[in-house]
Amino acid sequence: MRKEQKWKDLSQLLKRLYKTVGELEALFPNRKFTPDGHLVGSIGEVIAAYMFRLELLENSTETHDAEARCGTLVQIKLTQGNKRVAISSELDHLIVLKLTPEYDLEIVYNGPGAKPWKNAGERQKNGQKYLLLNRLREINKAVPANDRLPAVYQLDLK
Repeated sequence: MRKEQKWKDLSQLLKRLYKTVGELEALFPNRKFTPDGHLVGSIGEVIAAYMFRLELLENSTETHDAEARCGTLVQIKLTQGNKRVAISSELDHLIVLKLTPEYDLEIVYNGPGAKPWKNAGERQKNGQKYLLLNRLREINKAVPANDRLPAVYQLDLK
């Protein structure tokens, strides 16, 4: 299957998934059905791989999720929340994406991993450090264009 067709199929499947989430929450207003955990992580990885032309590494590879054509290793984070993401170590390159309630995809951060690691909070008991999205947005503004991976495609879930 061609990559363009996979991308179209992914967009359609995600639209259906989030429509189902909305329907479940309408039926049971006292419960949240927000996709999270491995599902959201995998969604983020395939979106970023397509958007930035990355080659995904084997599932559950430690530290990085993909490799760019230039050889740079990349950690990918997707969040649906408004506050933070977690990382476990300093990364070669970090891409943080946010899926908004309106189904827009925001590139919160796209750049080398050293500065986010340095600006993350204290290491928690689980070994992770948390990065506030607002802080990442600020750091992202200072990333030189040649230190970013170029986005080739955009996600359209509307």
